[in-house]
Amino acid sequence: MKTHLLRHKQILFFIIAGGLSAVVEIGTFKIFSSMLPKFIANEKDFHGLHYPLSNIFSTSCGIIFNYFLSIYFVFERGKHSKKREFTYFMGVSFISTVISLGMFQIFYSFIFKDNIDLNFYTLSREMMSKISAIVLVSVLNYSVKKKVIFNG
Repeated sequence: MKTHLLRHKQILFFIIAGGLSAVVEIGTFKIFSSMLPKFIANEKDFHGLHYPLSNIFSTSCGIIFNYFLSIYFVFERGKHSKKREFTYFMGVSFISTVISLGMFQIFYSFIFKDNIDLNFYTLSREMMSKISAIVLVSVLNYSVKKKVIFNG
């Protein structure tokens, strides 16, 4: 029973940590995607890639924030040293970033064609694509981080 409760507590904390990390990632994406095109002309469309630097920078901010939340609130220390654990975490996060960037491109290019007006806020194609990519990659992240990195 204790293991069952601990497992659900861990999933809840992972969701909270992921949600906070997503807020950081989405917030920094909004900032980067608004500011970078003013300085880098091709940021909106770089050879068919939409907002590549904004995606990479914002995802990096979310990953670093998530790492600290994960080690302090979500997972217990695994069998790896801190250095190896961090290296694995960053490796998994790099792969997740590539997947997230690909998913963003798919959502932006093929799925979300128009903005969604919510009366109090308008969700842009960029934001809907970013949020959708984060949600899809989150499931993969939890599984891999739990089984491979923090497998104490």
